[in-house]
Amino acid sequence: MIEMIWGDKKIYRKMYMAGAIDHAKENMINPASINLRLGNTFAIPAKMLDGITLGERLPYGRRAVGDDEKYPLKPGEFILATTKEYIYMPVNVAAFVQGRSSIGRIGLTVQNAGFIDPGFNGSITLELVNESPSTIFLVPGYPVAQLVFFDCTKVKNPYHGKYNGQRDATESRMEEDLKKYPGLSI
Repeated sequence: MIEMIWGDKKIYRKMYMAGAIDHAKENMINPASINLRLGNTFAIPAKMLDGITLGERLPYGRRAVGDDEKYPLKPGEFILATTKEYIYMPVNVAAFVQGRSSIGRIGLTVQNAGFIDPGFNGSITLELVNESPSTIFLVPGYPVAQLVFFDCTKVKNPYHGKYNGQRDATESRMEEDLKKYPGLSI
């Protein structure tokens, strides 16, 4: 059986009306997705002069902005952001995070690691890159991404990982991979 992407009726019934997305707004439901709004916290990775090694902890700066403020994202800059929405993924549902095309058309790339496992709960951390030649001013509350849902059958072990419960822009926790994958060394 081929699993299908959920349509607006199913998103409304199974996610919105079921209370599986805190702070969601009904008018954010699209024909086959629901928009996610930019939150108020940002995590800025430190520039490492000697580079970044996979598996090592990377320091981040943090910045919170009010709903009436803007965050200036300079050309070529990469940051982590969060969503206003908090998701409670059922154990039989998975989702992809996609950037909205209107956002991509101005040069803002949203996410590069956008899969949400069954059982995940938390705000979604978005990876943002400004690929335009101009500064893009990020506005909390603006819809920048969307979730696309689909059924996921026969899940034996729902997600209970290192990002469950996150509420703000959450930095990489790749150093925890060393515990999960014995024999992995850096």
